[in-house]
Amino acid sequence: MFALLRGEEMTAEIICVGTELLLGDILNLNAQFLAQQLAQLGIPHYYQTVVGDNQIRLKHVIEVAIQRSSVLIFTGGLGPTPDDLTTEALASFFGVPLVEQAEILEDIAFKYAQRGREMTLSNRKQALIPEGAAILPNPEGTAPGIIWQPRAGLTILTFPGVPTEMQRMWQETAVPYLKNQGFGKEIIYSRTLRFWGISESALAEKVAPLLQQSNPTVASYANLGEVQLRVSARAESQAAAEQLIAPIEATLQRIGGLDYYGRDQDTLVSAVGQLLLAAGETLSVAESCTGGGLGQMLTDVAGSSRYFFGGVIAYDNQVKISQLGVNQSDLDQLGAVSHKVAQEMATGVRSRLLTTWGLSITGIAGPDGGTDAKPVGLVYIGLAWSNGEVESFEYRFNQARGRALIRHESACSALDLLRRKLLNRV
Repeated sequence: MFALLRGEEMTAEIICVGTELLLGDILNLNAQFLAQQLAQLGIPHYYQTVVGDNQIRLKHVIEVAIQRSSVLIFTGGLGPTPDDLTTEALASFFGVPLVEQAEILEDIAFKYAQRGREMTLSNRKQALIPEGAAILPNPEGTAPGIIWQPRAGLTILTFPGVPTEMQRMWQETAVPYLKNQGFGKEIIYSRTLRFWGISESALAEKVAPLLQQSNPTVASYANLGEVQLRVSARAESQAAAEQLIAPIEATLQRIGGLDYYGRDQDTLVSAVGQLLLAAGETLSVAESCTGGGLGQMLTDVAGSSRYFFGGVIAYDNQVKISQLGVNQSDLDQLGAVSHKVAQEMATGVRSRLLTTWGLSITGIAGPDGGTDAKPVGLVYIGLAWSNGEVESFEYRFNQARGRALIRHESACSALDLLRRKLLNRV
């Protein structure tokens, strides 16, 4: 068993209750929201638990959590139905009776009357809270939460599972309460640095000495072909945290070199867009295996019409020939997935749409269509620009990652190729 030693820092644990979460029927948005909010209050949390609607298992979760965390935050299981067990399990675990609160009954009846409905008997269950607990009001729904200190050094807060209700209750009641308890004097502020074109292991090896720091901390993550370094600092304000982060960020950017493309909300698309805007240049795309995915990425960014003119989805070879001017003999001799065809596609779309840059993608996304010579995951990306030059590059993506990810990595790699070209030219 874990033991919370006297003098240790106060830590929080998020416990989400609901079999629907375990089955994957709904996304666990509450855990993400609460994690972000705890960081803003400077409250560290090291554990998140999801447990189904079962009182025995819920009590076991409580037993473990109280020995390693000092603030337990529950979401879900506060409704009127028999499988809403959070409040009942807490009272039973700590050996206190449930007490009906008249003010909760009045609030529920009033909300039902506002909707032109009559409160059912099952709703009386929501008015029961453990003896000694305070009500955590729910302005929107019928399920209030509780704020409870069942023993010294332990605080319990409960919220309904509906995200909009939980978030309002958190902001209006829980945050002021926690600040009054001494939390919120420091914050945990994070910055995310983004890299493309390098593996997580390779980047982690380059920055290894920085991964051992305590404040700020540096941690690496891989996500859909991208590598991220999260730099987190604890300080009395965001400005103070940013000062701690700044020299580490500069060092990481220097180590990352061209593999570094942005931070926080930046994307490869936004990075490319900013470079094109700064140069006053334009882009068009020709896509085969990505089927318009690259064009969608580009147009997802508001204002991209200032530099992105459009594209051609040339899935069939006849479209490559008629719309992009790809040579029939090259298709016959080399195949659509080849350096030459990628170059012709890029040149063709650039000249027809009258843009500075033409970017093309042709490949085998699978799951079928691969051969020994040209396996699934083989992709060629072409890049043509206004001085008449054209290049193409071969990529071999892991076919085990599946069709969707191969297409995604192909589109991102095309953007990264253009980004590097724009930067190297400066």
